[in-house]
Amino acid sequence: MKKILNILSILAAGALLCSCEGFISDALDIDPSDRYSAEAVWSSASSADQYLLGLYNLIKENTGNVGSDGNMVGFWDAYSDLVKSNSWAEYNHPFNRAFLQASSFDGQSAGCFECWSSNYERIRRCNEFLRDAPVYGPKLGADYAKTRSAEMKFIRAMAYFRLMQVYGKCIIRDKVDGPAENDKGFASARETWDFIEADLREAGNNIATDLPSGRLTRAAAWAYLSRVALYAEDWDVVTEAADSARRYGAALDPVYADVFENRTSVENLFTIEFMQNKLTHRADVFFRPPGDAAEGSQHAGANIYAVFNPTSEYVDSFEMADGTPFDWAVHGDDPYTGREPRFYASILYNGAKWEGRTIETHDTGKDKIVEFTTTGAAGSTITGYYLRKFITEGQDGWEKYGSDHFAILIRYAEVLLNEAEAYAMKGDFDTAYERLNQVRTRVGLPGKSGSDLETFMKDLRHERVVELGGEGLRFWDLRRWKIAVCEKSEDSVIDGKNYHGCWITKKEDGSYDYKQVVVDGANMVHFFPERYYAFAIPITEFSNNGAIDALTDNNPGW
Repeated sequence: MKKILNILSILAAGALLCSCEGFISDALDIDPSDRYSAEAVWSSASSADQYLLGLYNLIKENTGNVGSDGNMVGFWDAYSDLVKSNSWAEYNHPFNRAFLQASSFDGQSAGCFECWSSNYERIRRCNEFLRDAPVYGPKLGADYAKTRSAEMKFIRAMAYFRLMQVYGKCIIRDKVDGPAENDKGFASARETWDFIEADLREAGNNIATDLPSGRLTRAAAWAYLSRVALYAEDWDVVTEAADSARRYGAALDPVYADVFENRTSVENLFTIEFMQNKLTHRADVFFRPPGDAAEGSQHAGANIYAVFNPTSEYVDSFEMADGTPFDWAVHGDDPYTGREPRFYASILYNGAKWEGRTIETHDTGKDKIVEFTTTGAAGSTITGYYLRKFITEGQDGWEKYGSDHFAILIRYAEVLLNEAEAYAMKGDFDTAYERLNQVRTRVGLPGKSGSDLETFMKDLRHERVVELGGEGLRFWDLRRWKIAVCEKSEDSVIDGKNYHGCWITKKEDGSYDYKQVVVDGANMVHFFPERYYAFAIPITEFSNNGAIDALTDNNPGW
C-alpha cells in the first residue's frame, strides 16, 4: 500500500510529487523565505520539509511533457520534428511561431525558453537552505541536514542544468550572495558541468534511503546524472551514473505500454503524480482526438482542442514488428498493421481501436485531418495522427476536473540509451550496442550491430525517437548533437525543413488513399540559425551585473 504524506495540514492544495515508490500530497511551490525566518523554517522537521518540498515544483516544470505547466507550453517535443502543434498562437502556445518566424528571438532574452530569473530565484532558495542546514539541522537528527541537503542539491543541479541547456553558460552562485558578490562573471562550461555533476553525485550518495514514499531517490539522482553528463560529454561519468542507478534498483519494464499506464512501473525512476480537481494538466484537451467529444460518445460535449499531433517524421520511424524499416512503397496499402509495439502504445491512427470506437483520421471522419493555418487553431489533427502516451483510455472526470495522468521525469530506458551513446563515444561499440539492444529486445525487435561511430549514431538517434518520442528530449537532443542546423543543409533537421503528415482519403469502396503532405502552411519553412544553439542572456542580467558586458559577453550571434 503506497503511503500518502501530507506535508502540512495548513496547505490546501499542491503538487503531488512522486517517484516510483509513491507520492506526496499538498506540497506547494511557495517561498517561505519571504514569510518566515530561518528559525521558523527550521523549527521542526515538518516545516523544514515544507520549504524543501516547495522547491520540488522545479522538477514538475522540467518533465518536458504533460506536467510542465497548465497549458503545456513546456511540451518541448512540439518544438522539434516529432510533434506539430496545430495552433498558431492560441492557448499561449509559441511552438509554431518560435521556428517559423525569424523574429521570435532577439538579443535580449531566450524568448519562449526564457528561464534565467526564475532559475536563479530557485537557486537562491536552495542556497539559503544549504546555508542554514549545518546550523539548524543537527537538532532534527544526526543525518537530517545531510540527507535533506542532498535532495536540495539535486534541485539546485536541475536549475543549473536548465540554464546550461538554454544558454550554454551561466554564473555559478553557490552560496547566498550579498551586495559584495553581486558582480560576478560567467563560469567556464567545464567549471559549470563539474559543479552540476558534483551536486548530483552528492545527491546520489546521500539522499536518505528511508524517506517517505514520493521523495527523490538515489536511483533517480544517478539516472539524472547520466543525462547531465551526456550533455557535458563526460562519457565516463555517464557510464558510472548508469551503473549506480542499476545498483539502486533501476530496471526495464518488460511491457513498454505499462510504463505509461502504470505510474509505479519499476522503469519510472521519478514521476509527478497529479490529482483531479487539485493539481492537474490539460493533456486530454490537447492530445485527444475530437471524435471523443462527439454526440453519443463517452465524453460527449467536452472541449477538445487536439493541438499536439505526431508528425510523419515520428510515426514513420516505427519499424515493422520483424525489425524491418517501415516503407510506404512496401507497406502503403496497409500502413498501420504489423508495426512494432511502441507504435501502438504511442500513436492513435486511422483505424485504431480506442474507447470502444474506431479512430477516423480520414478526410470525412470524426477525427479527420484538416489543413494547418496561421490563424487560430485547427481543432483536429493536421498530420493524421494523435499522441496516445499520456492519456488514459476510458477515464472520466478530466472534462470537468482536469487531467491527472502522471508525468515522467526520467526512466531507465533513457539511462540505457545515454549509456550506449557514452560507450560508443569511448569507442566500445560492443557494449554500446549491448545497451541499445536491451531497449530493442524489450519490444521484441532484433538487435543491431556495428563497429563505427557514424553507424552507431544513426541507430542511436533512431532509437531515441521511437523509444522516447513525446517525452521532452528530442528538441534538446537536436541542439546537443548540433543537427538542428548543419553546415550541409540536407543534414539539418529543423532549419530549412518542412514537417509532414498523412492525408487519408476514404474512397467509395471503403478503402483509403494515403498521401504525404507538408503540414507547415504554404511557403513556410522552419528557421533555426546557428545562434539558436545558445540563446541570448537576458538584458536585465547585463544591466544588473557589472562584471559582464552585453557587447562582449553575450552568446555568439546575439
